[in-house]
Amino acid sequence: MSSTPQQPTYIIPPPSNPNWKTPVLVGVLVLLAATNIFLFVQLEHLRTDSKNEMAKLSSDVNAAMEKMRIDSNDAVQRSRRSVDELQARLAQQRRAAEQAVGQAKIDAQRRVEDLQQRVSQEEAAQQQAITAVKQTADTATTQLQTVSTDVGNVKTDVQNTKSQLQQTIDNLKRATGELDTHASLIATNGKELEALKELGERNYTQFTIPKNKKPARVADVMVELKKADVKHNRFTIAITVDDKTVEKKDRTINEPIQFYTLKAHQPDEIVVNEVRKDTIVGYLATPKVQTARAGT
Repeated sequence: MSSTPQQPTYIIPPPSNPNWKTPVLVGVLVLLAATNIFLFVQLEHLRTDSKNEMAKLSSDVNAAMEKMRIDSNDAVQRSRRSVDELQARLAQQRRAAEQAVGQAKIDAQRRVEDLQQRVSQEEAAQQQAITAVKQTADTATTQLQTVSTDVGNVKTDVQNTKSQLQQTIDNLKRATGELDTHASLIATNGKELEALKELGERNYTQFTIPKNKKPARVADVMVELKKADVKHNRFTIAITVDDKTVEKKDRTINEPIQFYTLKAHQPDEIVVNEVRKDTIVGYLATPKVQTARAGT
C-alpha cells in the first residue's frame, strides 16, 4: 500500500527587494501542488478502476471457468453416455454374433445329419439295386440256360420239320396238266400245300367255294361251282378269266385244271382236294413271274 505523499515544505526567503520573480515562483509552487493533487486523485481513480476491472475480470474468469467446468461436465457426461451406448451396442452385437454362430452351428449340424441320412438311404438303395441286379443276373442266367435249351430244342424241331417237309415234298404227287407238258407237283392236303409254299416256286391261294348263282373270286380268277358229286368225288366248275368263261365238266379231285391268262407265260392251275355237299375245297396256283404273253 502506498502512503500519502507529504506536502512539500517551501522555505520562504526573507523579504528582499520586491521583484517579478517571487510571484512567478509562488505560481510555480501552487501549480506543482495542484499538479500533485491532480495526479494523486487520478492515481486513486486509477487504483479504484483497476480494482474494479480486476474484480470484474476475476468474476468473468470465474464465470467462464465455471461455464467451462459445467460444459466440460456435460461433454464428459455425453461422452460417457455415448461410450455406454457403444458398449451396449457392442454387447448386443456380440450376443447376436454368438447366437448367429450358434444357429449356424445348429444348421450345419442339421445339414450334416440330413446328408448322413441321405447317404445311408443312397447306400441302402444301392445295395438293393445290387441285390436286384444279382437276382436279375441269376434269373437271366437261368433263363439263358432255358433259352439255350429251348433253342436247341427248336433247332432240333426245325431240323425235324425240315426233314419232314423234305419227306413231304418227296412224297408229293406229280401230275401232267392239260396244257403244260411238264409234270407239276400236286398237294392233296393242307400239309402238302404248306410244303409247296415252302418251295416258293409258285403263289398259292386256298379257297372254299359253295354252290351259288354268283361266282367266287379267287385271286384274279372268278370260279363258279356248277355241280358237286360227293359220292364219286367229281365236280363241274366255270372259270372266268380275262373276260372269257370256260366250263370244266366232271373233273376229279387232285386233278390239275390248267388255263392261261394274259399276265403270264405259264398257266394257272386249280386243284380241288375235297368235294363236299354243294361245296369244293382246294387251291389256285399262279406263276411267280407275271409277264404278259406276246400278242396280248
